[in-house]
Amino acid sequence: MDGILTLLSFGPDGWSDEIARGVLVTVSLALATLPFGLAAGFVIALGKISEEPSLRLAANIYTTIFRGLPELLTLFLVFYGAQIAVQQIVRLFGVSAGIEINAFVAGMVALGAVFSAYASEVFVSAFRAIPAGQYEGAYAVGLSRWQTMRLVILPQLVRLALPGLSNLWLILLKETSLVSVIGLADILRQTGVAARVSKEAFLFFGLACLLYLGLAVLSSFAFSAIERRVSASGPTR
Repeated sequence: MDGILTLLSFGPDGWSDEIARGVLVTVSLALATLPFGLAAGFVIALGKISEEPSLRLAANIYTTIFRGLPELLTLFLVFYGAQIAVQQIVRLFGVSAGIEINAFVAGMVALGAVFSAYASEVFVSAFRAIPAGQYEGAYAVGLSRWQTMRLVILPQLVRLALPGLSNLWLILLKETSLVSVIGLADILRQTGVAARVSKEAFLFFGLACLLYLGLAVLSSFAFSAIERRVSASGPTR
């Protein structure tokens, strides 16, 4: 028992310092990816419901690709593919230099692309749940297209899309573990290193399970509070 407490302690003899930094990296990556994924998903959703056929086609191709590819493969394509592309572009200017893509940025872009593809479907479903009369009524009272979107549609869209987006956030939290394969020191990588060095695999991977479950529970409480607040702000009409 004393040995386990020593391994889980802070300081030179324990691994809690490294694992705590891994938790920070995991949460930071998820929080950095969320606004990027939401913004991209919203734009893609607008493209999917657009009256312009080329925009609908481009948006559908985007979602088909990133919903169809495994997340790990998408991460590899972004991390290694972007690195090769940048090096080729630099060579066009006669510069020969080794360029490495930051693992955090690569993870954010890859996970954000996948998140946005799924989020766009949530937004599209929310858009379709809003009656056409809402748009017609807003235009009838003199609101512009932008004012209609901001004052009438978006408040309802948030209420309708929030349950689906909360599920996507929980999925995003779990998918951050994939970045451990490209060297980012997240929860899974730090606990994996501790497991290999200490030969206590069950202890540290069990701890990783508890940490991810703890983040999921905290997120569920947070989204429940947000949903209550949004619902209390007014009924969907």
